[in-house]
Amino acid sequence: MDKFMDAAIQEAEKGLANGGIPIGSVIVHSGEIIGRGHNQRVQKGSCTLHGEMDALENAGRQPASVYQNSILYTTLSPCSMCTGAILLYGIPKVVIGENKTFMGEEELLKSRGVEVVVVDDARCSKLMDDFIAAKPELWNEDIGV
Repeated sequence: MDKFMDAAIQEAEKGLANGGIPIGSVIVHSGEIIGRGHNQRVQKGSCTLHGEMDALENAGRQPASVYQNSILYTTLSPCSMCTGAILLYGIPKVVIGENKTFMGEEELLKSRGVEVVVVDDARCSKLMDDFIAAKPELWNEDIGV
């Protein structure tokens, strides 16, 4: 198992334990996690605090060269907003836990030169499947259906 995907899953589990949607992310630079986060839309009533955005926020202000030499790990395929942030900061590689629950903007990332790796981690799928079964109204609200 990849220790960085493990860390992203731990973030997703933390979000779930706090009443939120189980999506987690970490940003890795030079083999070290520099930012970690989880979806906090429910907990904080935020329209932008997705797992990837929280990880970027928690990484703090970094030189462009840091982001341009980092890898973002996320438990779920990045949405349009998070994809925009990945592109804005020039993150060259994204490792995705699963994309069956939600297919984000992977094609846009690829078209802009970002390496996209989908690992189909069963733990990520189970977190989302269990959450959607338990709280479909929160998931439907989150994705706008």
